[in-house]
Amino acid sequence: MTDEFESPSSLPSSDNEAPESPDVSAEASSDEPAKDAPELTFEEARVLGCLLEKEMSTPEYYPLTLKALQSACNQSSNREPVVSFDMDVVEDVMDSLRYKGYAIRVHQAGARVPKNKHLLDKKFPYLERPALAILCVLLLRGQQTLGELRQRTERLFNFADLDAAQAALDTLLNHEPDPLAKELPSGSGRRVATFVHLLCGDVAVGFGGGAESSAGQASTTAATPGAASAVATPSWREEVEERFTALTEEVSSLREEVRKLREELGA
Repeated sequence: MTDEFESPSSLPSSDNEAPESPDVSAEASSDEPAKDAPELTFEEARVLGCLLEKEMSTPEYYPLTLKALQSACNQSSNREPVVSFDMDVVEDVMDSLRYKGYAIRVHQAGARVPKNKHLLDKKFPYLERPALAILCVLLLRGQQTLGELRQRTERLFNFADLDAAQAALDTLLNHEPDPLAKELPSGSGRRVATFVHLLCGDVAVGFGGGAESSAGQASTTAATPGAASAVATPSWREEVEERFTALTEEVSSLREEVRKLREELGA
């Protein structure tokens, strides 16, 4: 995959946002919403959430190098579950996010290594900062109540009250063409409703009121130190290999047809 040369994304403004660096080559991109948003794995959701968090909380250090991104993924605060990704996992996940159109690699003037940034502003261009803050915390900490979401987004966006947080959450719940979040009703140990993001696919209420999904199952593995060997091969790689195999077979078939035509023509 080729590298991209692009300036930092234009996140909806806030009072403490740092100005964009002028030393970055930019490549034009469309502001049209993405027609298709491939589902993410747990690992991809964690990396994507980290990129969004660091852009919103410390824009002066964004985009991130792979090393900084690894540290963000593995930090023990503001993460549920806590994971231990090695560099190979982070690099592989970034390749997958780039393939799915959720991230790019950028080269900044004077920088010694390439850096990484998300493309959520291109995938979902109509999401404003309040909704992005909610989505970010859902990506990083999973199933949460409205009160938890308001409290945990303070570093990203200061909601005046629960109604303001609910309004931002409603943007995700009612997103078109597909919702980006889902409400799980109270019950089974939960006194109030909770919410989850849907970037990893739909979820169902499991035993005890928890959210169950394929991404949730992956989180158990990812939380174990040295999880690199346990992370499944991303589906994008299998898809590329299948396409390559199909193209190889097609080329072989065409060569055989050309050979037969030459024999018939006496070439």
